[in-house]
Amino acid sequence: MIRRLTLLLPLALAACGTLPEPFYGNPGPEGARLSIPPAPVLMVPTPSPAAALLDSKSAALFAHDLAAALVNYDIPTIAGAAMKGGWLLTSSASPAGGAITPAYVITGPDGKIYGRQNGTPVPAAAWRAGTPSALNAAATADAQALAKTLAAINARIQGSNPQSLENRPPRIYIGAVTGAPGDGDHSLPLNLARDLPGPDDVVVTNPAEADFTVTGNIVVTPGQNGQIMVELDWTVQDSNHRKIGQVTQLHPLNLSDITPFWGDIAAAAATEAASGIQQVVANAILKKGS
Repeated sequence: MIRRLTLLLPLALAACGTLPEPFYGNPGPEGARLSIPPAPVLMVPTPSPAAALLDSKSAALFAHDLAAALVNYDIPTIAGAAMKGGWLLTSSASPAGGAITPAYVITGPDGKIYGRQNGTPVPAAAWRAGTPSALNAAATADAQALAKTLAAINARIQGSNPQSLENRPPRIYIGAVTGAPGDGDHSLPLNLARDLPGPDDVVVTNPAEADFTVTGNIVVTPGQNGQIMVELDWTVQDSNHRKIGQVTQLHPLNLSDITPFWGDIAAAAATEAASGIQQVVANAILKKGS
C-alpha cells in the first residue's frame, strides 16, 4: 500500500495591514511518511523444481509469497514469467547441512545481472515438503533484505543518469484548480506559478515534460458567524499519475474576501502552498534515491 503524505498547514490571520492575509504563517510540522514513487514492475517467475528443490506447486507458491512480501515494501512486484524490457527476480535453493538456503538473482531490462543475494536458511525437511508456513516465512524474511538491495541498485542507476532527478531540478507542471468562487480558479494557479519555481524546482508549461503535476481543488462550506470555511487541497502526482502527496490549507473567511476577486488572499495562499508542495517533491526525490 502506498502511504501518502498529508501536510496540514495552520493558517493564522496576520496582523499586518488591513487586508486579510490568512494564509501567511508557520507551516507547522509534517506528520506522515511519503512513499517512494513506484518503479517499473519486478517480475518473479516460478523457479524450476530442480533449481528450487521444491515440487512445482510449492515452487509456484513460493514465487507468489515472495512477490506479495515485496509489495509490502512498496515495490511493484508480480509473480509471473519474465517480460521483455522488464526487471526480473529469479530464485533457486541449495542444501547445506540440515538446512536449505534460498538464493536470488536480480536481472535488469538489459539482461545484465545487477545483484545476487542469499536468503535465510530454512530447515530442510520443511522446505522440501513445501510447508506453506515455512515458505511464507522465508519469503517474508528475505523480502526486507531484497528491498534494500533493489533500492541500492536504483540509487546507483539514477546517480549515473544525467537526466535523473538525482542530477537536475525536478520539473513541475501546475494543472487545473477547480471549485473556487470568484476568480480563484484562475488567480490561484497564476500565483502558484510565481512562487513555486526556485533553485530546486522548475515549473514547465507542457505536462509531457513534467516529473510532477500539481492540481488544486477548493471546497467552500458554511462556517460560523456568517463566514465560510475555505479548504484548499493541492494534490501532487508523479509522472506515472500516482498520488505522492497532498497539501491542505484551511481557513474561515468572509465570502466578500474572495468574490469577485481573491487578490492578496490568492497570493498569500499560493506562497504557503508552494512551501508545502516543494517539501512533498523533495521528500519524493529523497525517498526515491534512498
